[in-house]
Order: sequence, then C-alpha cells, then structure tokens
Amino acid sequence: MLTKTKIIASIAIALSCFATYTAFSQESSISLATDIKLQEWQAVLHAPEGRVDRQVKVVDIGNSHVAVGVLFRDPIIANDQPVSGIVHTRVSEVYYITAGSGVLVTGGTMLSRNDIPKNSDIVEVLVGESFSTSVARGDGQVRLVSEGDIVVVPAGVFHGWHEVEERVEMISIRPDPEKVLPAGYVNPYAE
Repeated sequence: MLTKTKIIASIAIALSCFATYTAFSQESSISLATDIKLQEWQAVLHAPEGRVDRQVKVVDIGNSHVAVGVLFRDPIIANDQPVSGIVHTRVSEVYYITAGSGVLVTGGTMLSRNDIPKNSDIVEVLVGESFSTSVARGDGQVRLVSEGDIVVVPAGVFHGWHEVEERVEMISIRPDPEKVLPAGYVNPYAE
C-alpha cells in the first residue's frame, strides 16, 4: 500500500511540476508588448490596394489573440433599401472612429444569410467565420457616429452602414479568444 501511495504522490508531484512549468513557459513566452506605430496603420489604411477592411497585425497574447485592423467606408447615400452588412460569428470588434462620420446600424432582424467562403482572406486573416446579410431600414440600433467615437460590436451582431456623409476611417481592435486568426500576421504595408 505504501508503494501505491508513493507512486500516486510521485505522479501528483510530476503533474504539478509539469503544470507549473507549462504555466511558467506560457507566461514567460510572452514577455514583450507589440507596438503599432501611427505610420504603420496609416500606411495600411492608405495602401494603394486592398479591401475596405485591412488587418495590420495579429498578436498572440497568451490565452487568446488580438488583431488590429483599419477600415474605411466611402460616402453612401441613404435610400429605402435594406442596409447591407456583415456578422462575424467568433470574433468581436471595437471600432475607434479616427475620421469622418456616418450612420451605423447594428443588430436588427437579418433578412438573409450568405456565408463568406472559408478560404477567403476575410475568414482566414481579418475576422474569422462570417456571413453577409442585410436588415430593413430603421431596424436595429441606428445611430450617427463620428470622429472620436468608440463602438463595441460583439461577435454575432450585424453591423452595416445606412449612410456615410464623409469618408469614415476606423481602427478596429479584434479580440480573438478562440485563436482563429493567424498569430504573427503582419500586413506587408506595415513593415
């Protein structure tokens, strides 16, 4: 019986040491902060090619990833048609409006669903699994946003633009708790 107790105690000590080592390794493997300089994200935002949503960097922060992207929306004239937009199913976004103003719509009753292909850069690099959709005009949370405003869009929430009077530019911070975005990604224009 003493031998079984010693074996169990030895296994418990070994597992404890392994857990401590693993926790320490994880903790010590991330020992530096990541900088994104003004000129880096501005270079990505104003690059001559790319879509309206552009990832700057994706950073491993230990138990999750966080991405920083830039977006812009050129003028949109309001009409009576449904508001087109997107839903990211696993990655949230925090928008910081750096220039311009427009009417942003979040939430609402979605009218359709068009899955974005898994092999697209939208899914692989920008925001993970997503689909495009629309909501009726006036549905959801409709509000004017402008320079200096911050909007938090949780994963699973529709977001789209009803109207943009002057080009809107934004920084997007994207918490990625499931690590679906590629850690270590750096936009070529940010280098």
